[in-house]
Amino acid sequence: MTQPSPLFETYARADIAFDHGEGSWIVDTRGERYLDFGGGIAVSALGHAHPHLVETLREQAGKLWHTSNLYEVPEQRRLAQRLVDATFADKVFFTNSGAEALECAIKTARRYHYAKGHPERFRIITFEGAFHGRTLATIAAGGQPKYLEGFGPKVEGFDQVPFDDMDALKAAITDETAALLIEPVQGEGGIRPVALSFLRDLRALCDDKGLLLIFDEVQSGMGRTGKLFAHEWAGIEPDIMAVAKAIGGGFPMGACLATEEAANGMVPGVHGTTYGGNPLAMAVGNAVLDVILADGFLEAVHDKALRLKQGLASIVDRYPDVLAEVRGEGLMLGIKCVVPNTALVKQLYANHMLTIPAGDNVVRILPPLTSTDEDIKIALERVEEAVSHLSATGRDR
Repeated sequence: MTQPSPLFETYARADIAFDHGEGSWIVDTRGERYLDFGGGIAVSALGHAHPHLVETLREQAGKLWHTSNLYEVPEQRRLAQRLVDATFADKVFFTNSGAEALECAIKTARRYHYAKGHPERFRIITFEGAFHGRTLATIAAGGQPKYLEGFGPKVEGFDQVPFDDMDALKAAITDETAALLIEPVQGEGGIRPVALSFLRDLRALCDDKGLLLIFDEVQSGMGRTGKLFAHEWAGIEPDIMAVAKAIGGGFPMGACLATEEAANGMVPGVHGTTYGGNPLAMAVGNAVLDVILADGFLEAVHDKALRLKQGLASIVDRYPDVLAEVRGEGLMLGIKCVVPNTALVKQLYANHMLTIPAGDNVVRILPPLTSTDEDIKIALERVEEAVSHLSATGRDR
Protein backbone atom coordinates (compact mmCIF):
# COMPACT_ATOMS: atom_id res chain seq x y z
CA MET A 1 0.00 0.00 0.00
CA THR A 2 1.37 3.41 -0.99
CA GLN A 3 2.09 5.69 1.94
CA PRO A 4 0.18 9.00 1.83
CA SER A 5 2.38 11.98 1.08
CA PRO A 6 3.21 14.28 3.98
CA LEU A 7 3.25 17.19 1.50
CA PHE A 8 0.41 19.50 0.50
CA GLU A 9 -1.09 18.01 -2.67
CA THR A 10 -0.70 21.23 -4.67
CA TYR A 11 1.64 19.97 -7.42
CA ALA A 12 0.95 17.55 -10.27
CA ARG A 13 4.50 16.23 -10.24
CA ALA A 14 6.13 14.17 -12.97
CA ASP A 15 7.46 10.84 -11.70
CA ILE A 16 11.08 11.97 -11.89
CA ALA A 17 13.45 12.99 -9.10
CA PHE A 18 16.85 14.52 -9.75
CA ASP A 19 20.11 14.00 -7.91
CA HIS A 20 22.73 16.26 -9.51
CA GLY A 21 23.52 18.26 -12.61
CA GLU A 22 26.23 20.01 -14.59
CA GLY A 23 25.71 22.71 -17.18
CA SER A 24 22.64 21.97 -19.31
CA TRP A 25 22.40 18.39 -18.06
CA ILE A 26 20.69 16.93 -15.01
CA VAL A 27 20.80 13.34 -13.71
CA ASP A 28 17.92 11.61 -11.96
CA THR A 29 18.06 9.28 -8.97
CA ARG A 30 18.22 6.25 -11.30
CA GLY A 31 21.24 7.63 -13.14
CA GLU A 32 19.32 8.72 -16.24
CA ARG A 33 20.68 11.87 -17.90
CA TYR A 34 18.32 14.61 -19.15
CA LEU A 35 18.88 17.76 -21.20
CA ASP A 36 17.38 20.52 -19.06
CA PHE A 37 15.79 23.11 -21.34
CA GLY A 38 13.24 24.13 -18.70
CA GLY A 39 15.76 25.48 -16.22
CA GLY A 40 13.45 25.16 -13.23
CA ILE A 41 11.14 27.64 -15.02
CA ALA A 42 13.84 30.06 -16.24
CA VAL A 43 15.71 29.98 -12.91
CA SER A 44 18.91 28.03 -13.64
CA ALA A 45 20.11 30.59 -16.18
CA LEU A 46 23.77 29.61 -15.76
CA GLY A 47 23.05 25.90 -15.77
CA HIS A 48 23.62 23.45 -12.96
CA ALA A 49 26.59 23.59 -10.58
CA HIS A 50 28.22 26.57 -12.27
CA PRO A 51 31.75 26.60 -10.77
CA HIS A 52 31.78 30.32 -9.91
CA LEU A 53 28.39 30.15 -8.20
CA VAL A 54 29.26 26.96 -6.31
CA GLU A 55 32.55 28.33 -5.02
CA THR A 56 30.99 31.66 -4.05
CA LEU A 57 28.19 29.97 -2.09
CA ARG A 58 30.58 27.55 -0.42
CA GLU A 59 32.85 30.39 0.68
CA GLN A 60 29.98 32.52 2.03
CA ALA A 61 28.37 29.53 3.78
CA GLY A 62 31.54 29.12 5.80
CA LYS A 63 31.45 32.75 6.91
CA LEU A 64 27.94 34.04 7.60
CA TRP A 65 24.39 33.01 6.68
CA HIS A 66 22.08 35.53 8.30
CA THR A 67 22.09 38.76 10.28
CA SER A 68 18.76 40.40 9.25
CA ASN A 69 18.24 43.90 7.89
CA LEU A 70 18.72 45.41 11.32
CA TYR A 71 22.35 45.74 10.27
CA GLU A 72 24.38 46.61 7.19
CA VAL A 73 24.89 43.75 4.73
CA PRO A 74 27.93 44.79 2.63
CA GLU A 75 27.27 42.42 -0.28
CA GLN A 76 23.67 43.70 -0.40
CA ARG A 77 24.82 47.26 -0.89
CA ARG A 78 27.35 46.09 -3.50
CA LEU A 79 24.76 44.11 -5.48
CA ALA A 80 22.28 46.98 -5.32
CA GLN A 81 24.87 49.40 -6.68
CA ARG A 82 25.73 47.06 -9.54
CA LEU A 83 22.05 46.73 -10.47
CA VAL A 84 21.62 50.49 -10.29
CA ASP A 85 24.68 51.00 -12.50
CA ALA A 86 23.34 48.51 -15.08
CA THR A 87 19.70 49.66 -15.20
CA PHE A 88 17.28 52.59 -15.02
CA ALA A 89 16.98 52.25 -11.24
CA ASP A 90 18.24 54.35 -8.34
CA LYS A 91 16.95 52.14 -5.51
CA VAL A 92 16.71 48.38 -4.86
CA PHE A 93 14.80 46.30 -2.30
CA PHE A 94 15.80 42.63 -2.05
CA THR A 95 13.25 39.85 -1.58
CA ASN A 96 13.20 36.05 -1.54
CA SER A 97 10.96 35.46 -4.57
CA GLY A 98 9.24 36.95 -7.57
CA ALA A 99 5.89 37.21 -5.82
CA GLU A 100 7.52 39.20 -3.02
CA ALA A 101 9.22 41.44 -5.57
CA LEU A 102 5.81 42.12 -7.15
CA GLU A 103 4.26 42.80 -3.73
CA CYS A 104 6.99 45.36 -3.13
CA ALA A 105 6.40 46.89 -6.57
CA ILE A 106 2.65 47.19 -5.92
CA LYS A 107 3.20 48.72 -2.48
CA THR A 108 5.82 51.11 -3.87
CA ALA A 109 3.41 52.38 -6.54
CA ARG A 110 0.55 52.88 -4.09
CA ARG A 111 2.79 54.50 -1.52
CA TYR A 112 4.15 56.90 -4.14
CA HIS A 113 0.71 58.40 -4.73
CA TYR A 114 -0.09 58.38 -1.02
CA ALA A 115 3.09 60.35 -0.30
CA LYS A 116 2.12 62.81 -3.03
CA GLY A 117 -1.17 63.50 -1.29
CA HIS A 118 -3.33 61.25 -3.48
CA PRO A 119 -4.26 58.17 -1.42
CA GLU A 120 -7.25 57.62 -3.69
CA ARG A 121 -4.86 56.57 -6.47
CA PHE A 122 -4.27 52.92 -5.61
CA ARG A 123 -5.68 50.91 -8.51
CA ILE A 124 -3.33 49.09 -10.90
CA ILE A 125 -4.21 48.04 -14.44
CA THR A 126 -2.93 44.65 -15.64
CA PHE A 127 -3.34 42.61 -18.82
CA GLU A 128 -5.12 39.38 -19.70
CA GLY A 129 -2.83 36.34 -19.75
CA ALA A 130 -0.60 37.81 -17.04
CA PHE A 131 0.97 35.84 -14.21
CA HIS A 132 2.45 37.84 -11.34
CA GLY A 133 2.68 35.31 -8.49
CA ARG A 134 0.68 33.28 -5.98
CA THR A 135 0.04 35.67 -3.08
CA LEU A 136 -3.46 37.05 -2.59
CA ALA A 137 -2.47 40.37 -4.16
CA THR A 138 -0.54 38.89 -7.10
CA ILE A 139 -3.26 36.40 -8.07
CA ALA A 140 -5.64 39.36 -8.08
CA ALA A 141 -3.19 41.22 -10.31
CA GLY A 142 -2.91 38.24 -12.66
CA GLY A 143 -6.67 37.91 -12.74
CA GLN A 144 -6.80 34.26 -13.85
CA PRO A 145 -9.91 32.50 -12.45
CA LYS A 146 -8.09 29.18 -11.95
CA TYR A 147 -5.73 30.83 -9.45
CA LEU A 148 -8.42 32.97 -7.76
CA GLU A 149 -11.03 30.29 -7.17
CA GLY A 150 -11.61 29.30 -3.56
CA PHE A 151 -9.53 31.99 -1.87
CA GLY A 152 -12.28 34.37 -0.90
CA PRO A 153 -12.98 37.82 -2.31
CA LYS A 154 -10.48 39.02 -4.87
CA VAL A 155 -8.09 41.61 -3.42
CA GLU A 156 -9.40 45.04 -4.37
CA GLY A 157 -7.50 47.44 -6.57
CA PHE A 158 -6.73 45.60 -9.82
CA ASP A 159 -8.39 46.22 -13.18
CA GLN A 160 -7.60 43.99 -16.15
CA VAL A 161 -7.77 44.80 -19.85
CA PRO A 162 -7.21 42.70 -22.98
CA PHE A 163 -3.65 42.04 -24.11
CA ASP A 164 -2.34 44.63 -26.61
CA ASP A 165 -5.54 46.73 -26.60
CA MET A 166 -4.70 50.42 -26.19
CA ASP A 167 -8.30 51.61 -26.54
CA ALA A 168 -9.45 49.32 -23.71
CA LEU A 169 -6.52 50.44 -21.59
CA LYS A 170 -7.28 54.13 -22.01
CA ALA A 171 -10.94 53.51 -21.19
CA ALA A 172 -9.97 51.72 -17.96
CA ILE A 173 -7.92 54.61 -16.55
CA THR A 174 -9.72 56.58 -13.85
CA ASP A 175 -8.84 59.13 -11.18
CA GLU A 176 -8.03 56.16 -8.90
CA THR A 177 -5.48 54.59 -11.24
CA ALA A 178 -1.95 54.54 -9.82
CA ALA A 179 0.05 52.40 -12.25
CA LEU A 180 0.17 49.96 -15.15
CA LEU A 181 1.75 46.52 -14.58
CA ILE A 182 2.90 44.36 -17.48
CA GLU A 183 5.32 41.58 -18.41
CA PRO A 184 7.32 42.65 -21.50
CA VAL A 185 7.12 38.98 -22.48
CA GLN A 186 4.32 36.94 -20.92
CA GLY A 187 5.79 33.69 -19.63
CA GLU A 188 3.04 31.65 -18.00
CA GLY A 189 0.61 33.18 -20.50
CA GLY A 190 2.31 31.41 -23.40
CA ILE A 191 5.55 33.27 -24.30
CA ARG A 192 3.75 36.26 -25.77
CA PRO A 193 6.05 39.24 -26.36
CA VAL A 194 4.41 42.65 -26.04
CA ALA A 195 4.98 44.67 -29.20
CA LEU A 196 7.84 47.12 -28.71
CA SER A 197 5.64 49.91 -30.07
CA PHE A 198 3.01 49.07 -27.44
CA LEU A 199 5.62 49.27 -24.65
CA ARG A 200 6.67 52.69 -25.94
CA ASP A 201 3.03 53.79 -26.03
CA LEU A 202 2.63 52.63 -22.41
CA ARG A 203 5.57 54.80 -21.36
CA ALA A 204 4.09 57.82 -23.14
CA LEU A 205 0.64 57.17 -21.67
CA CYS A 206 2.01 56.94 -18.12
CA ASP A 207 3.94 60.17 -18.59
CA ASP A 208 0.81 61.89 -19.88
CA LYS A 209 -1.50 60.62 -17.11
CA GLY A 210 0.91 60.79 -14.16
CA LEU A 211 0.93 57.00 -13.75
CA LEU A 212 3.79 54.73 -12.79
CA LEU A 213 4.91 52.04 -15.23
CA ILE A 214 5.78 48.71 -13.59
CA PHE A 215 7.50 45.92 -15.49
CA ASP A 216 7.40 42.34 -14.28
CA GLU A 217 10.69 40.92 -15.54
CA VAL A 218 10.75 37.97 -13.16
CA GLN A 219 10.95 35.52 -16.06
CA SER A 220 12.17 37.70 -18.94
CA GLY A 221 15.03 39.42 -17.12
CA MET A 222 18.69 38.73 -16.41
CA GLY A 223 19.79 38.18 -20.01
CA ARG A 224 17.01 35.78 -21.00
CA THR A 225 16.08 37.72 -24.18
CA GLY A 226 19.62 38.73 -25.14
CA LYS A 227 19.61 42.01 -23.24
CA LEU A 228 19.90 42.32 -19.48
CA PHE A 229 16.16 43.11 -19.36
CA ALA A 230 13.58 42.58 -22.09
CA HIS A 231 12.22 46.14 -21.97
CA GLU A 232 15.58 47.43 -23.21
CA TRP A 233 14.65 46.27 -26.72
CA ALA A 234 11.97 49.01 -26.74
CA GLY A 235 14.40 51.73 -25.74
CA ILE A 236 12.24 52.85 -22.79
CA GLU A 237 12.46 52.57 -19.00
CA PRO A 238 9.93 51.72 -16.29
CA ASP A 239 9.52 53.47 -12.97
CA ILE A 240 9.47 50.20 -11.03
CA MET A 241 10.56 46.67 -11.96
CA ALA A 242 10.25 43.27 -10.29
CA VAL A 243 13.05 40.75 -10.82
CA ALA A 244 13.66 37.21 -9.53
CA LYS A 245 14.28 33.68 -10.90
CA ALA A 246 17.61 33.95 -12.76
CA ILE A 247 18.94 36.73 -10.53
CA GLY A 248 20.02 34.02 -8.06
CA GLY A 249 20.89 31.35 -10.62
CA GLY A 250 18.92 28.83 -8.55
CA PHE A 251 19.33 30.38 -5.11
CA PRO A 252 16.01 31.90 -3.92
CA MET A 253 16.08 35.66 -4.32
CA GLY A 254 14.31 38.55 -5.99
CA ALA A 255 14.45 42.32 -6.14
CA CYS A 256 12.26 45.36 -6.66
CA LEU A 257 14.04 48.15 -8.55
CA ALA A 258 12.75 51.71 -8.77
CA THR A 259 13.70 55.24 -9.64
CA GLU A 260 14.36 57.56 -6.72
CA GLU A 261 11.13 59.42 -7.51
CA ALA A 262 8.99 56.28 -7.58
CA ALA A 263 10.52 55.02 -4.33
CA ASN A 264 10.18 58.26 -2.39
CA GLY A 265 7.27 56.96 -0.31
CA MET A 266 9.20 53.90 0.89
CA VAL A 267 10.54 55.36 4.12
CA PRO A 268 11.76 53.51 7.24
CA GLY A 269 9.15 51.19 8.71
CA VAL A 270 6.73 50.93 5.78
CA HIS A 271 8.10 47.68 4.32
CA GLY A 272 10.46 44.92 5.37
CA THR A 273 11.61 41.32 5.14
CA THR A 274 13.39 38.90 7.45
CA TYR A 275 15.38 36.92 4.89
CA GLY A 276 15.46 39.25 1.89
CA GLY A 277 18.99 40.40 1.08
CA ASN A 278 20.65 37.78 3.30
CA PRO A 279 24.42 37.25 2.96
CA LEU A 280 24.10 33.91 1.14
CA ALA A 281 21.72 35.28 -1.51
CA MET A 282 23.71 38.46 -1.99
CA ALA A 283 26.97 36.58 -2.52
CA VAL A 284 25.34 34.39 -5.17
CA GLY A 285 23.58 37.36 -6.80
CA ASN A 286 26.89 39.13 -7.21
CA ALA A 287 28.41 35.95 -8.67
CA VAL A 288 25.57 35.73 -11.21
CA LEU A 289 26.22 39.31 -12.30
CA ASP A 290 29.93 38.54 -12.63
CA VAL A 291 29.01 36.08 -15.38
CA ILE A 292 26.10 37.83 -17.10
CA LEU A 293 27.77 41.25 -17.25
CA ALA A 294 31.04 39.84 -18.60
CA ASP A 295 32.07 41.16 -22.02
CA GLY A 296 30.40 39.25 -24.85
CA PHE A 297 28.05 37.16 -22.69
CA LEU A 298 24.76 38.72 -23.84
CA GLU A 299 25.93 38.80 -27.45
CA ALA A 300 26.55 35.04 -27.22
CA VAL A 301 23.02 34.54 -25.86
CA HIS A 302 21.65 36.36 -28.89
CA ASP A 303 23.65 34.15 -31.28
CA LYS A 304 22.58 30.92 -29.57
CA ALA A 305 18.98 32.05 -29.56
CA LEU A 306 19.03 32.69 -33.30
CA ARG A 307 20.27 29.16 -34.01
CA LEU A 308 17.72 27.59 -31.66
CA LYS A 309 14.78 29.61 -32.97
CA GLN A 310 15.64 28.93 -36.61
CA GLY A 311 15.95 25.22 -35.87
CA LEU A 312 12.60 25.12 -34.09
CA ALA A 313 10.95 27.07 -36.91
CA SER A 314 12.18 24.48 -39.39
CA ILE A 315 10.58 21.70 -37.32
CA VAL A 316 7.31 23.65 -37.16
CA ASP A 317 7.32 24.02 -40.94
CA ARG A 318 7.75 20.25 -41.42
CA TYR A 319 5.14 19.14 -38.88
CA PRO A 320 2.15 21.48 -39.17
CA ASP A 321 -0.12 18.71 -37.84
CA VAL A 322 1.69 18.90 -34.47
CA LEU A 323 3.09 22.44 -34.16
CA ALA A 324 1.70 25.86 -35.13
CA GLU A 325 4.44 28.43 -34.50
CA VAL A 326 7.55 29.45 -32.59
CA ARG A 327 7.33 32.62 -30.51
CA GLY A 328 9.46 34.56 -28.06
CA GLU A 329 12.74 36.43 -27.82
CA GLY A 330 16.28 35.27 -27.08
CA LEU A 331 16.36 32.04 -25.09
CA MET A 332 12.80 32.61 -23.88
CA LEU A 333 11.02 30.63 -26.58
CA GLY A 334 7.68 28.90 -26.89
CA ILE A 335 6.27 26.36 -29.32
CA LYS A 336 2.53 26.73 -29.84
CA CYS A 337 1.11 23.27 -30.37
CA VAL A 338 -1.70 21.85 -32.46
CA VAL A 339 -1.76 18.71 -30.29
CA PRO A 340 -2.13 19.19 -26.51
CA ASN A 341 1.05 20.78 -25.18
CA THR A 342 1.16 18.18 -22.40
CA ALA A 343 1.57 15.47 -25.05
CA LEU A 344 4.74 17.12 -26.33
CA VAL A 345 6.10 17.72 -22.82
CA LYS A 346 5.54 14.02 -21.97
CA GLN A 347 7.12 12.81 -25.20
CA LEU A 348 10.14 15.01 -24.51
CA TYR A 349 10.37 13.44 -21.03
CA ALA A 350 10.54 10.10 -22.83
CA ASN A 351 13.34 11.55 -24.99
CA HIS A 352 15.18 12.71 -21.86
CA MET A 353 14.58 16.42 -22.37
CA LEU A 354 12.88 18.77 -19.91
CA THR A 355 10.57 21.60 -21.03
CA ILE A 356 7.75 23.56 -19.34
CA PRO A 357 4.07 23.81 -20.35
CA ALA A 358 2.43 27.23 -20.48
CA GLY A 359 -0.88 28.85 -21.33
CA ASP A 360 -2.28 29.13 -24.86
CA ASN A 361 -1.23 25.49 -25.52
CA VAL A 362 2.46 26.43 -25.58
CA VAL A 363 5.57 24.50 -24.54
CA ARG A 364 8.27 26.75 -23.09
CA ILE A 365 11.91 26.27 -24.13
CA LEU A 366 14.06 27.96 -21.45
CA PRO A 367 17.62 26.64 -21.74
CA PRO A 368 20.57 27.83 -19.69
CA LEU A 369 22.12 30.97 -21.15
CA THR A 370 25.37 29.00 -21.02
CA SER A 371 24.10 26.23 -23.34
CA THR A 372 26.70 25.05 -25.83
CA ASP A 373 26.24 24.63 -29.58
CA GLU A 374 26.21 20.87 -28.95
CA ASP A 375 23.44 21.25 -26.36
CA ILE A 376 21.34 23.18 -28.88
CA LYS A 377 22.01 20.59 -31.61
CA ILE A 378 20.90 17.76 -29.30
CA ALA A 379 17.84 19.73 -28.19
CA LEU A 380 16.70 20.22 -31.78
CA GLU A 381 17.22 16.52 -32.50
CA ARG A 382 15.16 15.50 -29.47
CA VAL A 383 12.37 17.95 -30.25
CA GLU A 384 12.19 16.62 -33.81
CA GLU A 385 12.15 13.02 -32.58
CA ALA A 386 9.28 13.82 -30.20
CA VAL A 387 7.30 15.75 -32.81
CA SER A 388 7.85 13.06 -35.44
CA HIS A 389 6.53 10.46 -33.00
CA LEU A 390 3.42 12.53 -32.24
CA SER A 391 2.84 13.11 -35.94
CA ALA A 392 3.09 9.39 -36.73
CA THR A 393 0.85 8.48 -33.80
CA GLY A 394 -1.73 10.99 -35.00
CA ARG A 395 -1.69 9.52 -38.51
CA ASP A 396 -2.14 6.03 -37.09
CA ARG A 397 -5.33 7.17 -35.37
